[in-house]
Amino acid sequence: MAKYFLIVVLIISGSCASQATYRTFDEGSIAEKFEQWKAQYGRTYKESAENSKRFEIFKDNLVAVERFNNAAIGNRSYTLRLNKFADLTPQEFIASQTGFKMSDHSSSLKANGTPFLYKSSQVPPSVNWIEKGAVTPVKYQGQCAVAAVEGINAIKINRLVSLSEQQLVDCATNDNNNGCYGGFMDDAFKYIIQNKGITNDAVYSYEGMSTGICDSIKAEDHAAQITNYEDVPPNDEESLLKAVANQPVSVAIDASALQFYSGGVFNGYCETFLNHGVTAVGYGTSEEGIKYWLIKNSWGQDWGEDGYFRLQRDIDQPQGQCGIAMFASFPVSKESAQPSSADKSSAC
Repeated sequence: MAKYFLIVVLIISGSCASQATYRTFDEGSIAEKFEQWKAQYGRTYKESAENSKRFEIFKDNLVAVERFNNAAIGNRSYTLRLNKFADLTPQEFIASQTGFKMSDHSSSLKANGTPFLYKSSQVPPSVNWIEKGAVTPVKYQGQCAVAAVEGINAIKINRLVSLSEQQLVDCATNDNNNGCYGGFMDDAFKYIIQNKGITNDAVYSYEGMSTGICDSIKAEDHAAQITNYEDVPPNDEESLLKAVANQPVSVAIDASALQFYSGGVFNGYCETFLNHGVTAVGYGTSEEGIKYWLIKNSWGQDWGEDGYFRLQRDIDQPQGQCGIAMFASFPVSKESAQPSSADKSSAC
């Protein structure tokens, strides 16, 4: 009798769960959510066929996000939510929002055999360059190379200056570079060195796209300079940790799984096919005891944690989570501080 009662309870529970899932993903409610989403983000489609196509993509994304958040997986330390990318397939998202390109001749300007600048650096338990005043606000499609230069410049002069992403987009078109939106950060650093500096965004304002013309007069109004750049030893999170302890660092990752990241420490599945340039602006340990990298992204302040995300640190793979340790680099200023001690928290 007890066994029969248990079976009945399980059947009823399964039925209720199935009905709840159906209600959650009811076509009418999804259509209403889609219209609300379009109004929120100002999205319109010229053709009804395109609207229908985008609705189906939206529906698939909504179902996937809700199922992910409702799934009971014990080691999950992050959540998802729909955002302005909700009408894009994963392939469209990668094509439109990423674009890191590895150079065929990537190498820093340091002489062969010169040791890693921060090899002997001591590292504190946590670092947050945002709190230290070395990170400008997140922009939509801002350049990761600019963020790293802004960081070292702030450390050098003890004043934060917002530099011109547009100058890199228009002018740093050498080799594989289009800033970090379809480019390569070392080539951006190389351009800044060759140009003897970069201007601020008040002089050369951000347009959100390439104008196709480099304004050489504006580009000569230098607000910051670097003398070199250096690549962090690859596949070495400890070296990356030492670099980030001293300044913001440009890194490349596989961002394919981050389309709907909402918050927490991302410890989900990702590859090591690098496709997106971002900036490591700190590190720490979460309340749950998970070590993480603090990353400044370029998808606007309405994505992730106010435009930032946390990525699991110190994993078993030498490439790091999503390949973060594979290709990292940082600008060097003539007046850059030498390797820091653990208490260099007052630099800014």
